[in-house]
This record gives sequence, structure tokens and C-alpha cells, in this order.
Amino acid sequence: MNYTDVLKKLKSLSNPKAVAAMARFGINPENTYGISIPNLRKIAKQIGKEHTLAQQLWAAAIHEARILAGMIDDPQMVTEKQMEDWVRDFDSWDVCDQVCMNLFEDTSFAFKKAIAWSKRKEEFVKRAGFVMMARLAVSDKKADDKQFEKFLPIIKREAKDERNFVKKAVNWALRQIGKRNLKLNKKAIETAKEIQKIDSKSARWIAADALRELTGKAVQKKINAAK
Repeated sequence: MNYTDVLKKLKSLSNPKAVAAMARFGINPENTYGISIPNLRKIAKQIGKEHTLAQQLWAAAIHEARILAGMIDDPQMVTEKQMEDWVRDFDSWDVCDQVCMNLFEDTSFAFKKAIAWSKRKEEFVKRAGFVMMARLAVSDKKADDKQFEKFLPIIKREAKDERNFVKKAVNWALRQIGKRNLKLNKKAIETAKEIQKIDSKSARWIAADALRELTGKAVQKKINAAK
């Protein structure tokens, strides 16, 4: 399937009603076709890994084409420059999350970019940093605890950001780190309690939500059984 064929396929699946529904969930409706993630995954499976095609689809600046680009690109061929170019183009939380979890977290630059992007001012670049932290906590089984401990002061530092898509990603990162194992659970709970003391509505929400899950019976049972 070449570039032209893919664009025709995407356009044939367009659903204006779905676009309207997506907009209600905070997804940018501009240049959006309203194609579901399962349908995009089916197309990605048909294509396989195609680095060059992924670059072409990204350049098309179509919402679903960019999500598909993240699905078919080869993480071994992704450069830091590409990651920086793409992250600057993020204009919606779902593109951000899908590209991070389908592609960026599997690159050799993942931990480095998680830290770097967390310092940035742009809403979806900053979100990408914390999405990366959350996803790495789940998917990178070989990573050392110290790599995740480095994220905790950053999470505390950015807990005051009141922007919805940032604070939710900060919370997500804290919860996923705290569910990785017993040691990190204790560290994450300590961090949440420190965040709870910050005079910020966002910080208080992040801390309360994280503590509710990380101290809950389900998480405690799971991590204690795995120790």
C-alpha cells in the first residue's frame, strides 16, 4: 500500500459524526476524519513497518494519518531530530499519546526525551514527557528502579501545572511508577504526600487521585504478591 492508496483508504473511512464526538472529548477536529483506533490498527497491520511511508503520512498533516504514521514507523530508524520535529506538531492529546506509546517509547531516546520534554512550556510537548514516563513504567521491564526514581522530583515540580492535559499526564506517570513494584510504590506514595502539601488545585487533585489508587487494596495486593 503506497502513500496515495493509504490516503484514499483513510478518506473512505471518514465519519463526520465521529469527528463531532471526538471534539467533545477534547480532540482537535481540524483535518480529522473520525476513524477509530481499531480501524487504524488494521491498516497498520496490512502495511507493516514502513519508515519512509510514515514520514510521508506525517507530512500530510491529517489527524489519523499522523496516528497511523506512529503505528507503522520503525523505532530503530527514528532519530532525535524526527522526535523533536514530530512532538512540535502535536496538536491533540490522542495524537500525542498514540505516537508516544506506539513509537517513541520504543526508541533508544525514550528516557532522555521524557525528562527533556517535561521542562517544555508547550502543552502537548510537556504532556508527551509525562506520557513517556507512564508508558516506560509499564513497558520497559528491564529498566532499573533508579531510572524511574529520577522522574519523581520532576513529577512533583510540574504538579502545579493547571492545564488539564498536562495534569492528567503528570498524574498518570505518578500512578504507573507507583504500580511498578513495592519499592517504587512506597517512593511514589511519598512523592504524592509531598505534592499534597503544595498550594495548588492541580497538585491536590494529582496527589489525592494517585494516593487513592496506590494505597488501594487492588494495587497493594498485586505488588505485595509480586515482591
